[in-house]
Amino acid sequence: MDDSKTLFCFLMTLLHVSTASTRVFPSINCYFPAIYNFGASNSDTGGLAAAFIQFKPPNGITYFGKPAGRMCDGRLIIDFTAESLKLPFLGSYLNSLAINFKHGANFATAGSTVTFPTNIIPKGRTSPFNLGVQCLQFAQFKIRSQIIRSQGGVYAELMPREEDFAKALYTFDIAQNDILNALYLNMTLPQVMATFPQLVNQFSKHIRDLYNLGARSFWVYNTRPFGCFPVILTIFPAAEKDSAGCAKEYNDLAQAFNAQLKNALDQLRPELRSATIVYVDIYSPLYSLYTDPVKNGNKYRNGFESPLVACCGHGGEFNYNMAAACGQTITVKGVDITVGSCQDPSVRVSWDGVHFTDAANRFVFDRVSTGQFSTPPIPLKLACCSG
Repeated sequence: MDDSKTLFCFLMTLLHVSTASTRVFPSINCYFPAIYNFGASNSDTGGLAAAFIQFKPPNGITYFGKPAGRMCDGRLIIDFTAESLKLPFLGSYLNSLAINFKHGANFATAGSTVTFPTNIIPKGRTSPFNLGVQCLQFAQFKIRSQIIRSQGGVYAELMPREEDFAKALYTFDIAQNDILNALYLNMTLPQVMATFPQLVNQFSKHIRDLYNLGARSFWVYNTRPFGCFPVILTIFPAAEKDSAGCAKEYNDLAQAFNAQLKNALDQLRPELRSATIVYVDIYSPLYSLYTDPVKNGNKYRNGFESPLVACCGHGGEFNYNMAAACGQTITVKGVDITVGSCQDPSVRVSWDGVHFTDAANRFVFDRVSTGQFSTPPIPLKLACCSG
């Protein structure tokens, strides 16, 4: 980091700390000309839809008015991230149709893992585009985009400038599938936990790889409280419940992984000295939606309701059935029905039993973007500054 940026970051971080109690932040922010996102379904803006299947209504109903490559009724956290930085929504790298990559690209694909995939789509549940492949795709994109720019013509302006790669924000929202897939394979909790060192080591390796390709600003989400997901509550009904009705041992598992991920990122910072690596605790604000959904309501309502029940689903206590995906047509007692949305997704937390609603995603982004759940504790718009 050059001397002028070091001084800027020091002054901005100092101002942030001195005003943290009132949540007032400096008006001068980092300039991120682009975002490059790596992840799975929680941040996939069209990868799975481009590579394998098109989603069906009511996906996308709240914001886009139609399916938009997202497992959501509207926007994802990555969409709110782009909006807050005054950038357009990220197009998927896998989508070859009418995509502008000038301000970044999204390498996330639903079903992706950090570790090497097994049980691959379309016969299984796992995407072939794991984090390692996504990083290779980025490396290809970086080279080929500059070839296109140098050739000129109509496509040149759809590609990022070479200097923007170092200035871009690199976001990560992945690892949930590594853990859930192990649970679906009936691995015991100790067996799943034993995989975490390898998992976080792979995560760290890929961050190093991107650093060596010029990435400098990293925004890394931990995993969510999946013990509260309708899918987990349905598959493991005998699990001990906490006061919010979530499966305690599975949330403990998520927190165990999060602790190891945080420690791994702590160890990376002194190694990658020119980088800003921010660990973002998405678990805590999401869990608050289960412990007190009314108090932690969105901006337009008096709170959330039925947080443990899927909005778009069919059957059972949690309105979830793994064989009845959102938008799918199923046969019930000889009658074909389409798995549809609840009446008002804006007051619901879970969209389809695994993913979250537009309203819940907005709630979480509004909180994590301030830096109050981050290590180091700096807001998104200062994520170019080392803590």
